[in-house]
Amino acid sequence: MENHSNKVTPDVFVFTIDAEKEKESDRFLSESILALQISGQLTLKTNIEKIVIKPGDILLVRKHQFVKVTKTPIDKEYQKAILLILKDDILRKYALENQIDNNEKYNGPSNILIPESAFLRGFFNSLIPYTQNHKNINDQLSSIKVKEAVQLLLLTKPELKNFFFDFSEPYKIDLEKFMLSNYKFNVPIENFAKLTGRSLAGFKRDFQKTFGVPPRQWLQNKRLIEAHFQIEKNNKKPSAICFELGFESLAHFSYAFKKQFGYAPTELTKMR
Repeated sequence: MENHSNKVTPDVFVFTIDAEKEKESDRFLSESILALQISGQLTLKTNIEKIVIKPGDILLVRKHQFVKVTKTPIDKEYQKAILLILKDDILRKYALENQIDNNEKYNGPSNILIPESAFLRGFFNSLIPYTQNHKNINDQLSSIKVKEAVQLLLLTKPELKNFFFDFSEPYKIDLEKFMLSNYKFNVPIENFAKLTGRSLAGFKRDFQKTFGVPPRQWLQNKRLIEAHFQIEKNNKKPSAICFELGFESLAHFSYAFKKQFGYAPTELTKMR
């Protein structure tokens, strides 16, 4: 069984097929995404919510957030989805062309299931031939398609105006509160910095002042302490929590755990 990701237009239009039994990954979203689930199931988990997307569901996902994505084939069908990346530069052009003046920050939900719409269904149907024939869409056509999707979404839900046209950068937020809510995501340090409204150097400096240790050291210690608690108190299996807590492999998790506590996670399960 193979995995396939066909970038019909790089960074704008992506058709994905994942045929493994199940695949999980952590993502940092720098752009908003419109997704149609074709087959299989996709579970999107943030630090505050969990959304399960089934065939036929259309999901609008807000930029500037961490997500844990689990792709699951159902009834031996590949997990398939069409993703349209709503790049800021295309949205800015749309706002200019349509004289949309928006100075309001978006404060609504970050992930929105879009109601069934014949217009949106027709829109996605117009994209499917490109996925089947592996034809590339040029930049001009891909820009037209993004603008078309935005137009249809605004017809369906006019209140999405602030969702699309809030171009403000993340403001400098409480570092301690943010890290305690998001430490489980396995993403580069640069992405933590961006979402807290800091440069990488500023993030590292503020982090040292707040926690007394460098970011990478704190993240590993925090994840290991949580892993110890989950195994000891909640009877979780090491293999079930290592990826959930942001470790790249079970072997790396086991090595770090033993170095930290003096015994392997499997030994802790026997101590209970």
